[in-house]
Amino acid sequence: MSLQKQVMTALKDAMKSKDQTALTALRAVKSAILLAQTESGAKEELTEEQELKLLQKQVKQRRDSAAVFTEQGRADLAEPELAEAKVIEQFLPEALSEEEIEKVVVATIEQVGAEGMKDMGKVMGLVSKELAGQADGKTISSIVKAKLA
Repeated sequence: MSLQKQVMTALKDAMKSKDQTALTALRAVKSAILLAQTESGAKEELTEEQELKLLQKQVKQRRDSAAVFTEQGRADLAEPELAEAKVIEQFLPEALSEEEIEKVVVATIEQVGAEGMKDMGKVMGLVSKELAGQADGKTISSIVKAKLA
C-alpha cells in the first residue's frame, strides 16, 4: 500500500476517533505529498525514497519547532509538536541504534579507504543512501566525524 493510501486510512481513523493531534499531523503529511506530486508535474506516484525523505522532513520540522519552544520555556507549544512527530513516525521504518549505524559507518570507511575529514563527503553520501529512512543525518554525521577524526 502506498504512503498516500496509508495516510488517508489513518486520517479517516483519526477523524472517527476525533484525535485532533493525529488529524493535524496527517493533514500536513497529505499536503506535503500532494505538493511533492504537483512539483514533479504530472500526478505520478512518489518513489519510496521520496516518501521517506518527505516523512523525515516533517518529523524534523516538528522536532526543531519543539526544541525552539522548549528553549523559550513554552512547553505548552512544544508538546503538540512532539505528539505530531510521533504520529508521523509511525509511517517511517524502524530506526537503527547508534551501534548499528556505527557498524555501517566503519564498514563504509574501510570500503572507501577514507583517511581523515577530507573524505567525509564520500562516506556521508554512501552511508546516507544505505541508511535512508533508518537514521537521521545529524546522527550519521556525528558518528562519521568521530570515526574520521
